[in-house]
Amino acid sequence: MARGGPIETADEAMVLARVRAGETAAYAELVTRHAPMAKRLAVLTGAGADVDDVVQEAFVKAYRSLSSFRDGADFRPWLLRIVVNETRNLHRGQSRRVDRELRVAREGAPLGGDPDPAEVAVGHERREALLAAIGTLPPELREVITCRYLLELSEIETAESLGIPNGTVKSRLRRGLARLREELAHV
Repeated sequence: MARGGPIETADEAMVLARVRAGETAAYAELVTRHAPMAKRLAVLTGAGADVDDVVQEAFVKAYRSLSSFRDGADFRPWLLRIVVNETRNLHRGQSRRVDRELRVAREGAPLGGDPDPAEVAVGHERREALLAAIGTLPPELREVITCRYLLELSEIETAESLGIPNGTVKSRLRRGLARLREELAHV
């Protein structure tokens, strides 16, 4: 399995088979492959300063639940769903969730490898406005926007990661993008 590139389902299935056969060290391959995206998702869905704890707990829960993982299914959406659930559990009922998300994003939490030239061109002020606008969205819209556009998951991966139907992803995307357009029209 090559590091950094897209993981093939067959390669992933072989690694999962090795882990299930007792080769626990093979799980490190999955952690290495999926930890960066899991961390970005945790940051962008509100884990804040607890991002490392959320991701670690998600990987531990995934490992413990491998016996219930369906053969032939994609590991990444399954894992990301656990990350989302862990983040939700962490912040359930806390009113300062949006403030923490924005603070972590402003402090330079990893949003993906090298900076995108387009993002650099847009500038710091535009980025702040976008993050603030995303922060005003209700959690269900913010999570869908985060998965689709900040993590670049497909609609199907987003649906699987959030545990919602594909049609719900589409409707939440429409509503979320409409709210963002309205909010950013004044910037």
